[in-house]
Amino acid sequence: MSADPKVFLMGEEITKGLLEKYGPERVLDTPITEAGFTGIGVGAAYYGLKPVVEFMTFNFSMQAIDHIINSAAKSNYMSAGQINVPIVFRGPNGAAAGVGAQHSQCYASWYGSVPGLKVLSPYSSEDARGLLKAAIRDPDPVVFLENELLYGESFPVSDEVLDSSFCLPIGKAKIERAGKDVTITAFSKMVGHALKAAELLEKDGIDAEVINLRSIRPLDRSTINASVRKTNRLVTVEEGFPQHGVGAEICSSSASVVEESFGYLDAPVERVAGADVPMPYAANLERMAVPQIEDIVRAAKRACYRSVALAAAA
Repeated sequence: MSADPKVFLMGEEITKGLLEKYGPERVLDTPITEAGFTGIGVGAAYYGLKPVVEFMTFNFSMQAIDHIINSAAKSNYMSAGQINVPIVFRGPNGAAAGVGAQHSQCYASWYGSVPGLKVLSPYSSEDARGLLKAAIRDPDPVVFLENELLYGESFPVSDEVLDSSFCLPIGKAKIERAGKDVTITAFSKMVGHALKAAELLEKDGIDAEVINLRSIRPLDRSTINASVRKTNRLVTVEEGFPQHGVGAEICSSSASVVEESFGYLDAPVERVAGADVPMPYAANLERMAVPQIEDIVRAAKRACYRSVALAAAA
C-alpha cells in the first residue's frame, strides 16, 4: 500500500492497524454484504484501482461468486484483452475449529477450475508475504486462500524474506523437504502435517519429499512430475473433498502425473483428503473428517510397500 496508492482494502474484519496508517479512503470496513462489496471492488478494478477484498470466511464468498467468476474471471477474455481486473479476494479457507459445515469448506478446487482466475494458498509466513505481494501486483483476479488456524503460528524467516523487495512467483511450488522414496504434495495447513508425517516416516527408513504447492492455479506441473520421476511414488494431501479435488487433478488430469509420468510410478497413487461429508460440528467427528498426520503416514507406507504389479494382481 505504501508503494502503490491504487491499492485499497475493503471487506469484513479489515486487518488491525491499517485504518490508522492509511485512512478511511483506503481501508473500508463494509457491512456483511458480500455480493455488494465484491461488486464494488470488481468495478473499481475495471477502472484501474487494485482492491483487496476480504471475506470473513471463504464460505461467504458463495454470496459473491457471480462477481468473482462472471464479472472478474471472465472479463479479460470477453473483452479480447482490453479489460484487466487486478483484484485480490482473500480470507480464511477450509476448516477452523468447531465452526460447523457452513464455515469449514475448502474452495481450492472450486476456484482452481475456473479459467481467468489465479488461486494461491500459502502455508508459511514466507508464503503469505511473498504470494500476497505477487497477487496484488498481478493484473488478473487472484483468489488468496488462507487458513485461520495458521494465523497464530510462527515460522522462521530469512533476511531475504524480510527485505521490502521480496516477492514470490505465482505458479511455482516449493520443495520443503527433499527425499528419494515418496513424493507428498500438499498446500496450506496440510503442508505442516506432511512435514510431520515425513519425520515419522524417516524413523521407519522412508525418505519422503514434501512439496508445498503454494499455487493451485496455475499448478507447478514440472516440479511435481520431476519429483515423481525421482521417487516413483506419489501421495497427494488436501483438506477438501476427495471428488474432483486438487489431488485428483494432480493424479490424473492436466497436472498429468498419469499422462506424463505413469511409466515412472512403482505403486498406485495415494490420495489423502477430507471426508466426503459436510464438516461435522462435534470435535471428535471433526477430527475424523479432516486429514491427520497418521493418515499421511499410512498412505505413504502403502505407496512404499506395494508395487503396481502387486496392486494389479490384487
